[in-house]
Amino acid sequence: MNRYEMIYIIDTGLEEAARKELIEKVSALIANNGGEIEKVDETWGKRRLAYAIDYKTEGWYVLVNFKAPAELPRELERNLQINENVLRYLVVKLEEKRSAVKPRAARPAPVEEAPAEEAPVAEEAPAEAEPVAEVAPAMEAAPDTDAE
Repeated sequence: MNRYEMIYIIDTGLEEAARKELIEKVSALIANNGGEIEKVDETWGKRRLAYAIDYKTEGWYVLVNFKAPAELPRELERNLQINENVLRYLVVKLEEKRSAVKPRAARPAPVEEAPAEEAPVAEEAPAEAEPVAEVAPAMEAAPDTDAE
């Protein structure tokens, strides 16, 4: 059996008794079709919707975690789509994390070795730069192409 998570939004115009009855009906639908309900969470409660759905701006959120055969989500979606008190629904299959990679053993921190003694390198004296005066006349002798 696969694990699923379903969230659906119920119309807030529905009375509390009718809302509880709808939640029980959805839970019974899961149980009658071979599913096992792990948790029904109504603590999200009444919330403002991001956008109006059928001119309604608030909805009652219900989160359900359950295990079920692969055919059950399609049947759930079919029933929720028919019910006019359910504004939106979403059923998601939960993937189990499987790691084929074994964790590495902790390695000791690498010890930096002292560099081997090298022969001292004699620093060369910087070569004297050519005087700027010699470069400037060469630039003046070149014809000016921008003047044309």
